[in-house]
Amino acid sequence: MEEGGKILVHCDLDAFYASVETLHRGLNPEVPLIIGADPKAGRGRGIVSTCNYAARAYGVRSAMPISEAWRRCPATPAGPATYVRGSHRLYARASRRVMNVLRNVGGPFEQASIDEAYLDVTVATEGDWDQALALCERLQRDIVEATGLTASFGLGPTRLLAKMSSEENKPQGLFRLLPGDAVEFFHGRSLREIPGIGPATATAMQEWGVQTVDEAYELGELALARMVGDRFAAWLTAVVEERTSDDVSVLRSRKSIGKETTFERDQRDEESVLEHLLDLVEAVMARAAELGVVGRLGEVKLRYQGFDTRTHRRSIPVAMDDPAVFRSLAARLFATSIERERPVRLVGFRLGDLEDPPTRQVTLERFEDASGQAMHDREDRSEGFE
Repeated sequence: MEEGGKILVHCDLDAFYASVETLHRGLNPEVPLIIGADPKAGRGRGIVSTCNYAARAYGVRSAMPISEAWRRCPATPAGPATYVRGSHRLYARASRRVMNVLRNVGGPFEQASIDEAYLDVTVATEGDWDQALALCERLQRDIVEATGLTASFGLGPTRLLAKMSSEENKPQGLFRLLPGDAVEFFHGRSLREIPGIGPATATAMQEWGVQTVDEAYELGELALARMVGDRFAAWLTAVVEERTSDDVSVLRSRKSIGKETTFERDQRDEESVLEHLLDLVEAVMARAAELGVVGRLGEVKLRYQGFDTRTHRRSIPVAMDDPAVFRSLAARLFATSIERERPVRLVGFRLGDLEDPPTRQVTLERFEDASGQAMHDREDRSEGFE
Protein backbone atom coordinates (compact mmCIF):
# COMPACT_ATOMS: atom_id res chain seq x y z
CA MET A 1 0.00 0.00 0.00
CA GLU A 2 1.22 3.52 -0.76
CA GLU A 3 2.37 5.62 2.18
CA GLY A 4 -0.57 7.49 3.64
CA GLY A 5 -3.09 5.80 1.34
CA LYS A 6 -6.51 4.73 2.54
CA ILE A 7 -8.56 1.58 2.13
CA LEU A 8 -12.14 2.53 1.32
CA VAL A 9 -15.08 0.17 1.06
CA HIS A 10 -18.35 0.74 -0.77
CA CYS A 11 -21.28 -1.48 0.23
CA ASP A 12 -24.23 -1.64 -2.16
CA LEU A 13 -27.26 -3.74 -1.23
CA ASP A 14 -28.41 -5.85 -4.18
CA ALA A 15 -31.80 -4.79 -5.64
CA PHE A 16 -32.59 -3.57 -2.14
CA TYR A 17 -36.29 -2.68 -2.25
CA ALA A 18 -37.15 -5.73 -4.32
CA SER A 19 -35.10 -8.00 -2.06
CA VAL A 20 -36.83 -6.66 1.05
CA GLU A 21 -40.27 -7.15 -0.52
CA THR A 22 -39.33 -10.66 -1.65
CA LEU A 23 -38.36 -11.64 1.88
CA HIS A 24 -41.28 -9.86 3.51
CA ARG A 25 -43.93 -11.32 1.20
CA GLY A 26 -42.31 -14.72 0.65
CA LEU A 27 -42.10 -14.18 -3.11
CA ASN A 28 -40.21 -16.20 -5.70
CA PRO A 29 -37.09 -14.19 -6.67
CA GLU A 30 -37.26 -15.66 -10.18
CA VAL A 31 -40.60 -13.90 -10.82
CA PRO A 32 -40.38 -10.27 -12.03
CA LEU A 33 -41.14 -7.86 -9.17
CA ILE A 34 -41.76 -4.18 -9.88
CA ILE A 35 -42.12 -1.60 -7.12
CA GLY A 36 -43.61 1.82 -7.70
CA ALA A 37 -46.86 3.61 -8.45
CA ASP A 38 -50.10 1.72 -9.09
CA PRO A 39 -49.83 0.61 -12.75
CA LYS A 40 -53.62 0.58 -13.22
CA ALA A 41 -53.29 -2.07 -15.93
CA GLY A 42 -50.97 0.15 -17.96
CA ARG A 43 -52.84 3.42 -17.41
CA GLY A 44 -51.14 4.42 -14.17
CA ARG A 45 -49.15 7.57 -13.48
CA GLY A 46 -45.87 7.82 -11.67
CA ILE A 47 -42.67 5.84 -12.04
CA VAL A 48 -40.90 2.62 -11.15
CA SER A 49 -39.03 2.94 -7.85
CA THR A 50 -37.01 -0.21 -8.48
CA CYS A 51 -37.34 -3.80 -9.61
CA ASN A 52 -35.63 -7.14 -9.15
CA TYR A 53 -33.15 -8.74 -11.53
CA ALA A 54 -35.87 -10.87 -13.14
CA ALA A 55 -37.78 -7.72 -14.15
CA ARG A 56 -34.62 -6.09 -15.47
CA ALA A 57 -34.36 -8.91 -17.97
CA TYR A 58 -37.53 -7.44 -19.56
CA GLY A 59 -35.92 -4.00 -19.85
CA VAL A 60 -37.64 -2.54 -16.79
CA ARG A 61 -35.52 0.07 -14.98
CA SER A 62 -35.77 2.50 -12.07
CA ALA A 63 -37.41 5.86 -12.90
CA MET A 64 -39.18 4.37 -15.94
CA PRO A 65 -42.85 5.42 -16.29
CA ILE A 66 -44.96 2.74 -14.65
CA SER A 67 -47.09 2.53 -17.80
CA GLU A 68 -43.99 1.65 -19.85
CA ALA A 69 -42.99 -1.00 -17.30
CA TRP A 70 -46.45 -2.56 -17.67
CA ARG A 71 -46.12 -2.57 -21.45
CA ARG A 72 -42.83 -4.44 -21.21
CA CYS A 73 -43.77 -6.76 -18.37
CA PRO A 74 -47.46 -6.81 -17.36
CA ALA A 75 -48.86 -8.48 -14.28
CA THR A 76 -50.75 -11.74 -14.27
CA PRO A 77 -52.78 -12.97 -16.04
CA ALA A 78 -51.49 -10.90 -18.97
CA GLY A 79 -47.87 -11.33 -17.93
CA PRO A 80 -45.54 -12.72 -15.29
CA ALA A 81 -44.88 -9.69 -13.08
CA THR A 82 -45.91 -8.82 -9.55
CA TYR A 83 -46.47 -5.12 -8.85
CA VAL A 84 -46.36 -3.63 -5.34
CA ARG A 85 -46.55 -0.08 -4.02
CA GLY A 86 -43.79 -0.54 -1.48
CA SER A 87 -43.38 0.58 2.13
CA HIS A 88 -40.74 3.11 3.15
CA ARG A 89 -41.03 2.04 6.79
CA LEU A 90 -40.26 -1.55 5.83
CA TYR A 91 -37.20 -0.49 3.81
CA ALA A 92 -35.98 1.93 6.48
CA ARG A 93 -36.17 -0.81 9.10
CA ALA A 94 -34.15 -3.21 6.95
CA SER A 95 -31.65 -0.47 6.09
CA ARG A 96 -31.06 0.37 9.75
CA ARG A 97 -30.25 -3.25 10.52
CA VAL A 98 -27.71 -3.39 7.70
CA MET A 99 -26.13 -0.06 8.63
CA ASN A 100 -25.76 -1.20 12.24
CA VAL A 101 -23.73 -4.16 11.01
CA LEU A 102 -21.48 -1.85 8.99
CA ARG A 103 -21.08 0.71 11.78
CA ASN A 104 -19.75 -1.98 14.11
CA VAL A 105 -16.55 -2.05 12.04
CA GLY A 106 -15.51 1.25 13.61
CA GLY A 107 -13.77 4.12 11.87
CA PRO A 108 -15.27 6.69 9.48
CA PHE A 109 -18.70 5.59 8.21
CA GLU A 110 -21.03 7.29 5.75
CA GLN A 111 -24.49 6.16 4.79
CA ALA A 112 -24.79 7.54 1.27
CA SER A 113 -28.38 6.38 0.72
CA ILE A 114 -30.87 3.88 2.09
CA ASP A 115 -29.03 1.02 0.39
CA GLU A 116 -25.38 2.05 0.16
CA ALA A 117 -22.58 3.15 2.46
CA TYR A 118 -18.89 3.99 2.50
CA LEU A 119 -16.41 2.82 5.13
CA ASP A 120 -12.83 3.86 5.74
CA VAL A 121 -11.29 0.64 7.08
CA THR A 122 -7.66 1.76 6.97
CA VAL A 123 -7.23 1.75 10.75
CA ALA A 124 -9.55 -1.22 11.37
CA THR A 125 -7.43 -3.39 9.06
CA GLU A 126 -4.06 -1.83 9.91
CA GLY A 127 -3.73 -0.75 6.30
CA ASP A 128 -3.68 -4.38 5.12
CA TRP A 129 -5.64 -5.02 1.92
CA ASP A 130 -5.88 -8.77 2.61
CA GLN A 131 -7.42 -8.06 5.99
CA ALA A 132 -9.80 -5.62 4.31
CA LEU A 133 -10.91 -8.26 1.81
CA ALA A 134 -11.50 -10.76 4.61
CA LEU A 135 -13.45 -8.11 6.53
CA CYS A 136 -15.80 -7.56 3.57
CA GLU A 137 -16.37 -11.29 3.24
CA ARG A 138 -17.33 -11.41 6.91
CA LEU A 139 -19.63 -8.39 6.52
CA GLN A 140 -21.43 -10.10 3.63
CA ARG A 141 -22.10 -13.10 5.86
CA ASP A 142 -23.15 -10.91 8.80
CA ILE A 143 -25.63 -8.98 6.66
CA VAL A 144 -27.22 -12.17 5.34
CA GLU A 145 -27.44 -13.55 8.88
CA ALA A 146 -28.94 -10.34 10.29
CA THR A 147 -31.38 -9.52 7.50
CA GLY A 148 -31.45 -12.20 4.81
CA LEU A 149 -30.28 -9.59 2.30
CA THR A 150 -27.25 -9.78 0.04
CA ALA A 151 -24.75 -6.99 -0.57
CA SER A 152 -21.93 -6.31 -3.00
CA PHE A 153 -18.67 -4.82 -1.74
CA GLY A 154 -15.98 -2.89 -3.54
CA LEU A 155 -12.57 -1.91 -2.17
CA GLY A 156 -10.45 0.87 -3.59
CA PRO A 157 -8.09 3.73 -2.73
CA THR A 158 -10.70 6.41 -3.59
CA ARG A 159 -14.46 6.77 -3.16
CA LEU A 160 -15.14 6.56 -6.87
CA LEU A 161 -12.99 3.48 -7.41
CA ALA A 162 -14.54 1.71 -4.42
CA LYS A 163 -18.02 2.47 -5.80
CA MET A 164 -17.12 1.19 -9.27
CA SER A 165 -15.59 -1.93 -7.72
CA SER A 166 -18.87 -2.78 -5.96
CA GLU A 167 -20.54 -2.98 -9.38
CA GLU A 168 -18.08 -5.54 -10.75
CA ASN A 169 -19.58 -8.84 -9.61
CA LYS A 170 -23.19 -8.10 -8.67
CA PRO A 171 -25.16 -9.60 -7.06
CA GLN A 172 -23.37 -10.56 -3.83
CA GLY A 173 -20.10 -9.57 -5.45
CA LEU A 174 -16.73 -8.70 -4.00
CA PHE A 175 -13.99 -6.87 -5.90
CA ARG A 176 -10.74 -5.27 -4.76
CA LEU A 177 -8.94 -2.59 -6.77
CA LEU A 178 -5.45 -2.15 -5.35
CA PRO A 179 -3.50 1.13 -5.45
CA GLY A 180 -1.74 1.53 -8.77
CA ASP A 181 -4.13 -0.77 -10.66
CA ALA A 182 -6.58 1.85 -11.92
CA VAL A 183 -4.94 2.31 -15.35
CA GLU A 184 -5.31 -1.40 -16.07
CA PHE A 185 -8.82 -1.43 -14.54
CA PHE A 186 -10.00 1.27 -16.95
CA HIS A 187 -8.51 -0.33 -20.07
CA GLY A 188 -11.29 -0.81 -22.63
CA ARG A 189 -14.03 0.49 -20.31
CA SER A 190 -16.74 2.75 -21.64
CA LEU A 191 -16.68 6.33 -20.41
CA ARG A 192 -20.29 5.89 -19.24
CA GLU A 193 -19.16 3.36 -16.63
CA ILE A 194 -17.64 6.18 -14.58
CA PRO A 195 -20.25 7.69 -12.23
CA GLY A 196 -20.73 11.33 -13.16
CA ILE A 197 -20.16 11.00 -16.91
CA GLY A 198 -23.47 11.48 -18.66
CA PRO A 199 -24.60 10.78 -22.23
CA ALA A 200 -23.88 14.30 -23.49
CA THR A 201 -20.20 14.19 -22.48
CA ALA A 202 -19.78 10.63 -23.71
CA THR A 203 -21.33 11.56 -27.06
CA ALA A 204 -19.06 14.60 -27.37
CA MET A 205 -16.05 12.36 -26.79
CA GLN A 206 -17.27 9.81 -29.31
CA GLU A 207 -17.50 12.54 -31.92
CA TRP A 208 -13.75 12.98 -31.44
CA GLY A 209 -13.27 9.23 -31.86
CA VAL A 210 -12.75 8.53 -28.15
CA GLN A 211 -14.79 5.56 -26.94
CA THR A 212 -13.07 4.31 -23.78
CA VAL A 213 -11.50 5.68 -20.61
CA ASP A 214 -7.99 4.56 -21.52
CA GLU A 215 -8.26 6.25 -24.93
CA ALA A 216 -9.22 9.50 -23.24
CA TYR A 217 -6.43 9.20 -20.67
CA GLU A 218 -3.78 8.45 -23.29
CA LEU A 219 -4.60 11.71 -25.08
CA GLY A 220 -3.25 13.63 -22.11
CA GLU A 221 -4.92 16.37 -20.12
CA LEU A 222 -4.11 19.22 -22.53
CA ALA A 223 -5.48 17.48 -25.62
CA LEU A 224 -8.51 16.27 -23.68
CA ALA A 225 -9.20 19.81 -22.47
CA ARG A 226 -9.50 21.04 -26.05
CA MET A 227 -12.34 18.57 -26.59
CA VAL A 228 -14.35 18.81 -23.38
CA GLY A 229 -12.89 21.64 -21.31
CA ASP A 230 -10.23 22.05 -18.64
CA ARG A 231 -12.38 21.02 -15.68
CA PHE A 232 -13.52 17.69 -17.08
CA ALA A 233 -10.07 16.87 -18.43
CA ALA A 234 -8.46 17.48 -15.04
CA TRP A 235 -11.14 15.44 -13.24
CA LEU A 236 -10.92 12.44 -15.58
CA THR A 237 -7.14 12.42 -15.31
CA ALA A 238 -7.43 12.49 -11.52
CA VAL A 239 -9.88 9.57 -11.60
CA VAL A 240 -7.47 7.33 -13.51
CA GLU A 241 -4.48 8.48 -11.44
CA GLU A 242 -6.35 7.73 -8.20
CA ARG A 243 -6.31 11.35 -7.04
CA THR A 244 -10.04 11.90 -6.45
CA SER A 245 -11.55 12.12 -2.97
CA ASP A 246 -10.80 9.52 -0.31
CA ASP A 247 -12.83 11.31 2.38
CA VAL A 248 -15.60 9.43 4.19
CA SER A 249 -18.08 11.55 6.19
CA VAL A 250 -21.84 12.00 6.53
CA LEU A 251 -21.89 15.28 4.63
CA ARG A 252 -19.50 14.22 1.88
CA SER A 253 -22.11 12.61 -0.38
CA ARG A 254 -25.29 14.29 0.79
CA LYS A 255 -25.97 17.95 0.10
CA SER A 256 -29.70 17.73 0.74
CA ILE A 257 -32.52 15.43 1.80
CA GLY A 258 -35.77 15.49 -0.16
CA LYS A 259 -39.03 13.61 -0.56
CA GLU A 260 -41.97 14.10 -2.89
CA THR A 261 -45.39 12.65 -3.69
CA THR A 262 -47.10 12.33 -7.07
CA PHE A 263 -50.89 12.33 -6.73
CA GLU A 264 -52.98 9.72 -8.51
CA ARG A 265 -55.26 12.59 -9.61
CA ASP A 266 -54.31 16.24 -9.91
CA GLN A 267 -55.38 17.94 -6.70
CA ARG A 268 -57.46 21.10 -6.43
CA ASP A 269 -57.94 20.83 -2.66
CA GLU A 270 -55.22 23.08 -1.20
CA GLU A 271 -55.71 21.75 2.33
CA SER A 272 -55.12 18.19 1.14
CA VAL A 273 -51.93 19.21 -0.69
CA LEU A 274 -50.69 21.07 2.39
CA GLU A 275 -51.39 18.05 4.58
CA HIS A 276 -49.28 15.89 2.27
CA LEU A 277 -46.54 18.53 2.30
CA LEU A 278 -46.35 18.60 6.08
CA ASP A 279 -46.16 14.79 6.16
CA LEU A 280 -43.19 15.04 3.79
CA VAL A 281 -41.53 17.59 6.07
CA GLU A 282 -41.84 15.15 8.99
CA ALA A 283 -40.34 12.33 6.91
CA VAL A 284 -37.43 14.50 5.75
CA MET A 285 -36.67 15.72 9.26
CA ALA A 286 -36.80 12.15 10.58
CA ARG A 287 -34.25 11.20 7.94
CA ALA A 288 -32.04 14.14 8.93
CA ALA A 289 -32.18 12.94 12.53
CA GLU A 290 -31.15 9.44 11.43
CA LEU A 291 -28.15 10.86 9.58
CA GLY A 292 -27.28 13.23 12.41
CA VAL A 293 -27.35 16.40 10.30
CA VAL A 294 -29.06 19.80 10.45
CA GLY A 295 -30.05 22.19 7.66
CA ARG A 296 -30.53 25.87 6.87
CA LEU A 297 -32.58 25.70 3.66
CA GLY A 298 -36.18 24.59 3.25
CA GLU A 299 -37.62 24.12 -0.24
CA VAL A 300 -41.17 23.39 -1.36
CA LYS A 301 -41.67 21.89 -4.79
CA LEU A 302 -44.97 22.12 -6.67
CA ARG A 303 -45.70 20.58 -10.04
CA TYR A 304 -48.88 21.60 -11.84
CA GLN A 305 -50.71 20.20 -14.85
CA GLY A 306 -48.49 20.15 -17.90
CA PHE A 307 -45.42 19.33 -15.76
CA ASP A 308 -44.85 23.03 -15.00
CA THR A 309 -42.63 22.77 -11.91
CA ARG A 310 -41.83 25.52 -9.41
CA THR A 311 -39.58 25.48 -6.36
CA HIS A 312 -39.86 27.99 -3.53
CA ARG A 313 -37.05 28.28 -0.98
CA ARG A 314 -36.20 30.02 2.26
CA SER A 315 -33.08 29.85 4.35
CA ILE A 316 -32.81 30.46 8.09
CA PRO A 317 -29.83 32.02 9.88
CA VAL A 318 -28.86 28.95 11.91
CA ALA A 319 -28.95 25.32 10.78
CA MET A 320 -31.52 23.30 12.74
CA ASP A 321 -33.23 19.91 12.90
CA ASP A 322 -36.44 21.06 14.61
CA PRO A 323 -39.42 19.65 12.65
CA ALA A 324 -41.70 22.41 13.96
CA VAL A 325 -39.45 25.09 12.45
CA PHE A 326 -39.53 23.51 9.02
CA ARG A 327 -43.24 22.70 9.17
CA SER A 328 -43.88 26.39 9.78
CA LEU A 329 -41.47 27.39 7.02
CA ALA A 330 -43.03 24.96 4.53
CA ALA A 331 -46.57 26.06 5.38
CA ARG A 332 -45.63 29.71 4.89
CA LEU A 333 -43.93 29.00 1.57
CA PHE A 334 -46.94 27.03 0.41
CA ALA A 335 -49.41 29.73 1.43
CA THR A 336 -47.49 32.49 -0.35
CA SER A 337 -46.59 30.58 -3.50
CA ILE A 338 -49.44 28.20 -4.38
CA GLU A 339 -51.04 29.21 -7.67
CA ARG A 340 -54.69 28.85 -6.88
CA GLU A 341 -57.07 27.34 -9.40
CA ARG A 342 -54.18 25.31 -10.84
CA PRO A 343 -54.43 21.55 -10.14
CA VAL A 344 -51.34 20.18 -8.38
CA ARG A 345 -49.75 17.02 -9.76
CA LEU A 346 -46.82 16.69 -7.32
CA VAL A 347 -45.66 18.17 -4.03
CA GLY A 348 -42.23 17.83 -2.42
CA PHE A 349 -40.00 19.13 0.34
CA ARG A 350 -36.21 19.38 0.54
CA LEU A 351 -33.87 20.21 3.41
CA GLY A 352 -30.65 21.76 2.12
CA ASP A 353 -27.44 23.49 3.22
CA LEU A 354 -26.72 20.55 5.51
CA GLU A 355 -24.20 20.83 8.33
CA ASP A 356 -22.89 18.81 11.22
CA PRO A 357 -25.11 19.61 14.23
CA PRO A 358 -23.91 22.40 16.52
CA THR A 359 -24.35 22.36 20.24
CA ARG A 360 -27.85 22.95 21.59
CA GLN A 361 -29.89 24.84 19.01
CA VAL A 362 -31.89 27.93 19.82
CA THR A 363 -35.38 28.45 18.40
CA LEU A 364 -36.08 30.22 15.16
CA GLU A 365 -38.03 33.02 16.85
CA ARG A 366 -34.80 34.47 18.23
CA PHE A 367 -33.67 35.23 14.68
CA GLU A 368 -36.96 36.15 13.08
CA ASP A 369 -39.29 39.05 13.59
CA ALA A 370 -43.05 38.75 13.19
CA SER A 371 -42.93 39.39 9.46
CA GLY A 372 -40.25 36.77 8.82
CA GLN A 373 -37.66 39.26 7.64
CA ALA A 374 -34.75 37.14 8.85
CA MET A 375 -35.53 34.57 6.19
CA HIS A 376 -34.33 34.90 2.61
CA ASP A 377 -36.61 33.91 -0.24
CA ARG A 378 -35.54 32.36 -3.50
CA GLU A 379 -37.79 31.03 -6.23
CA ASP A 380 -37.13 29.36 -9.54
CA ARG A 381 -38.46 26.86 -12.06
CA SER A 382 -36.96 23.44 -11.80
CA GLU A 383 -37.45 19.87 -12.94
CA GLY A 384 -36.23 18.36 -9.68
CA PHE A 385 -34.40 18.70 -6.43
CA GLU A 386 -30.74 19.56 -6.65
